[in-house]
This record gives sequence, structure tokens and C-alpha cells, in this order.
Amino acid sequence: MNEAFQKHGAVSWTELITSDAEAAKKFYGALFGWTFTLFPNPEMQYNVINVGGQQIGGIMKTPAKAGNMPPAWTSYVTVENVDQTAKNAKELGAKLLVPPTDIPTVGRFCVIQDPQGASIAAITYAMKK
Repeated sequence: MNEAFQKHGAVSWTELITSDAEAAKKFYGALFGWTFTLFPNPEMQYNVINVGGQQIGGIMKTPAKAGNMPPAWTSYVTVENVDQTAKNAKELGAKLLVPPTDIPTVGRFCVIQDPQGASIAAITYAMKK
């Protein structure tokens, strides 16, 4: 497992949410040489970005619940406890755009908007034994 998935404070994943995931895959694949594998998820098509045998991120179509959200990249930072991180963020003046939420077989995440309006995600990965 990639060390960034276990190290508190490490940027461990990056994800694009876009209205046209297939066009994004074509663009970024040609631009950076990325390859993609489909992550098995019955709720949505999630394309994992692969570089040199490493999974580094994903591309997905904007979910309906996101409304008119424009295409955007989000970085995920590994934390030891997502719920505590969300609480700390709120105490520091942040808004929770997505409260702590489980991703089956992956872990638990939240999306934080800092006091200046920038957003970032925090995640605790489910560790495979």
C-alpha cells in the first residue's frame, strides 16, 4: 500500500469531478500518459488514474446531488480520524461541504471549505489486513 495512504497529513489522492468523464480521460491520458482502470462501484462509474503501476487518483462524472458544480480537481489528505478532523476544521472557521461519510471498502472522508473559500478533502483509509 502506498505510504501516503497511511501517513497523517500526506496528500494521498486527487480526484476530478466533471460533466464528461470520458472526454477528461482522453485529454489527461494523452497529456500525461495516464491509464485508467474501472473501480467496481454499483452507484457510479469511477475511473482510477494509474501512473507507473501506482493508483494516484480518479475521474468521475459529476453526481446529480452535486447540482451545478463546475468541473473541479480535489486533493485528499490522509488523516488519522476524519470525524475529529472535521470537528477541528469547524472550530478553525471552516465549513463542511460534505460531512464525514463512509466510502465502502475505501474509508471515510469529508470535504472542507477553508475560511477563504478553498476546498480540500480529508480521508482515513480502510486498511487492508
